[in-house]
Amino acid sequence: MKFISKKFTLFIFLLIAQIASCQNAKLKLVWSDEFNYRGLPKSEKWNYEHGFVRNKEAQYYTKTRKENAFVHHGYLEIKAIKEQIPNEFYQKESSNWKKSDSLTNFTSASITTRDIASWQYGRVEVRAKLPKGLGVWPAIWMLGTDKKVGWPKCGEIDIMEYVGFMPDKIHATTHYAKNEKGEHTQSGGTITIPTKDDNFHIYAVEWTKETISFYYDDQNYYQFEIKEAEINGKQPFNKPFYLILNLALGGSWGGKIDENNLPQSFLIDYVRVYQN
Repeated sequence: MKFISKKFTLFIFLLIAQIASCQNAKLKLVWSDEFNYRGLPKSEKWNYEHGFVRNKEAQYYTKTRKENAFVHHGYLEIKAIKEQIPNEFYQKESSNWKKSDSLTNFTSASITTRDIASWQYGRVEVRAKLPKGLGVWPAIWMLGTDKKVGWPKCGEIDIMEYVGFMPDKIHATTHYAKNEKGEHTQSGGTITIPTKDDNFHIYAVEWTKETISFYYDDQNYYQFEIKEAEINGKQPFNKPFYLILNLALGGSWGGKIDENNLPQSFLIDYVRVYQN
């Protein structure tokens, strides 16, 4: 009986592996950047966010500046630097935090496929190496393209977020509206990682009409049921989304910044999008 049981178990394991392989074989690479060139990120693939953008983060996002976003040695390097440069959006006596300082204290970059490429369903996969230390907040995430409804009604898929004060955690989150008024809610999960890990890892989502599954390498550590975000038949996660790669500092979640830890770099080996 034990011999039969082992054979049956092996059969089931191989069957599951074969089914998974067939499912993956159906997906085709539809968009990618392998970063196998040298220079600024390709303009036909990437746009930039510019200035002080969100969450009262400390960094000023620069545009087409090689010190903050540059491709070399097969990687995209997004670098956060302690430095002062002019704030192009500065307005004297402004009370708006985005415009109140004439000079920056920190710079970084956020590149996005907005208005260039977007996708509905499939697998989005990024191989990256994370920065370390207090205050760093790298992210791989997606936003819905429906500009008319705004956030959070447009939906947000955080494929990977990491904050330096929690060095053993990777976070996955979906953001959406909980009612017609547009009040925000979210669902998410975390996975524990070695604190001294300094390697590249794959961060991915597999997104269907029913679910969004989040992966750290080959580990599926969180799954979101899309029906949870439906309001009166409207569903943000059944529409196209675009991709964002950024390295933030401080702000509403990044916490206290260790200035002696800077500069820090977020290295991206590749970005790949697969669909049926």
